[in-house]
Amino acid sequence: MIDADFHIHSKYSKGTSDNMELPVIAKQAELKGLNLVGTGDALHTAWREHIKSNFTEVSGGIYKIKNSGIKTKFIVTTEVEDSKRVHHIILFPSIEAAENLYDIFKKYSTDIDKDGRAHLRINAEEIVDFSLSVNAMVGSAHAFTPWTSMYKTYDSIKDCYGDNVRHVHFLELGLSADSDMADLIPELSGITFMTNSDCHSPWPHRLGREFNRINLDNSSDSSFSFSDVRDSIINHKFALNAGLNPKEGKYHLTACSRCFLKFTPEDASRIKWKCPECGGIIKRGVDARIRELAKLSKPEHPPHRPPYVHIIPLAEVIGMSLKINTMTSKKIQDAWNKLVMHFGTEINVLIDTDIGEIRKIDPKAGQIIEKFRNGRIKYIAGGGGMYGKPTLDVNEKDRVWGLGQKSLSDF
Repeated sequence: MIDADFHIHSKYSKGTSDNMELPVIAKQAELKGLNLVGTGDALHTAWREHIKSNFTEVSGGIYKIKNSGIKTKFIVTTEVEDSKRVHHIILFPSIEAAENLYDIFKKYSTDIDKDGRAHLRINAEEIVDFSLSVNAMVGSAHAFTPWTSMYKTYDSIKDCYGDNVRHVHFLELGLSADSDMADLIPELSGITFMTNSDCHSPWPHRLGREFNRINLDNSSDSSFSFSDVRDSIINHKFALNAGLNPKEGKYHLTACSRCFLKFTPEDASRIKWKCPECGGIIKRGVDARIRELAKLSKPEHPPHRPPYVHIIPLAEVIGMSLKINTMTSKKIQDAWNKLVMHFGTEINVLIDTDIGEIRKIDPKAGQIIEKFRNGRIKYIAGGGGMYGKPTLDVNEKDRVWGLGQKSLSDF
């Protein structure tokens, strides 16, 4: 089993930290407990040069930081935006494959060397065609979000990818959805669901905040290849999806994109998707969009679908226990280091270690971890672009406009 986060960004993507460089990412990923991380942004020439200067190939398209004892390995990846503003993840079999696809895509992009997430003047079906020519894999990124996703623009995966849908083997759920939500849509039953961080900073409360546990069969941790990863995706060998409760996602509920006031979809539609308090645009939430697309009243998980475990990043857990909101606080960092140094990695603390052992080291953090493992944490839902949050305050509530009551014109 390996734990993998396939979707991150480099310092060359908009809104990312200058610390998003491979030596920093690798060190933090090892502390997180990630065995495999996507490079992100592999079509950007400067980032690709950074990749080549830092990497040595371990086996068949899998790399590690050269002259380093860091165990975390990397797979070459990128995210692109198509002509309909739909985002896609591409997994490459090698650095050379990324270079070859760059040569093709640069004819269709004006910013391929300006933004780590290239904008392309071609559609999704063409992106798959060109990616197949270099033996890369393509799947939908954060498939339900209201700005730049497949289901924002299309009502089915076939509408998006056309005849090339047969070559699309994975879909990224995004922070605002989980397997229970996505498996209300029967057309996705044959697709492998990915849970990735899409992180813009390398610190462990972002990197690996969502990850995939993958069964690589007989491959050892030191010898697995891109072909093994491809096989695990195509043949449904994911053993676990771990991620935030969807309520923590920035787009889970329908909400104003300016003041973040939440609305029922019915109310938002009636007031023509314009916030009555600030005049901002109301964005339909992932929860509402999935209910529009759903053909089932309750999720039907195919036999290959692994469990989905809701987690909270360890720094957030410690912050809740200490009532501190700044994740870089020295008190939080000291407590985080104590737990991670004792149990090896953050993922071990969040998922694999016996609660009793955790509570011996940090009783308050252990109590919160036990709560979220048992599904007993309350959340204030995100929406409109603002993250939701877990809370221990039983009196804290979502702020919803009108509480969904009808106006006189509805009667």
